Amino acid sequence: MSIRHHLSEPLLMAYAAGNLPEAFGLVVATHVSMCDDCRARLAALEAVGGAVLEGQSAEMSSGALEAVLARLEAPEAPKRAGSPLAGYIGGDLSAVKWKALGMGVRQAILPTSKAASARLLYIPAGQSVPDHGHRGMELTLVLKGAFRDDTDRFGVGDLEIATEELEHTPVAEAGQDCICLAATDAPLRFNALLPRLLQPFFRI
Repeated sequence: MSIRHHLSEPLLMAYAAGNLPEAFGLVVATHVSMCDDCRARLAALEAVGGAVLEGQSAEMSSGALEAVLARLEAPEAPKRAGSPLAGYIGGDLSAVKWKALGMGVRQAILPTSKAASARLLYIPAGQSVPDHGHRGMELTLVLKGAFRDDTDRFGVGDLEIATEELEHTPVAEAGQDCICLAATDAPLRFNALLPRLLQPFFRI
């Protein structure tokens, strides 16, 4: 797998510090599970953060020791192997329960905290997503196939970071359907009337 579009330094730092909304954290964790380069960069950031913490001392609140001991004695939750995404969809991509958006495009909204939303998008080969801009940040990670937009081509493992400045029309490449994991912290800004009218129903 040849990944060309990686996580930005601010995103990696925010993830390492635990400061990202759950939806963005899911996209970052899934990309890191696919990308050797970003996994190494994240490990370096976490090592630096650990060294900084070792050099500091902090007073523990009353009851902190008891709380930690109670967590150690509690039964451990079962862990899922593979992608961080597996726990959100109950397995691999074949387990996804899709809902139609029109023109063959489908989505599955994932259960995350309200600070941002995460969804899987299924775009048939050669089909486009309506032209749109952004009211916040959108992270889009390609899990299968590839898409192109006004900026570049994005294949498996590639991450597109879209901000309020970007307006684009992603188009799935011919030959293979495209599946993406996307997270947004604000509704998209569609340019055509019909997508704007349907937007509240599709929660995008």
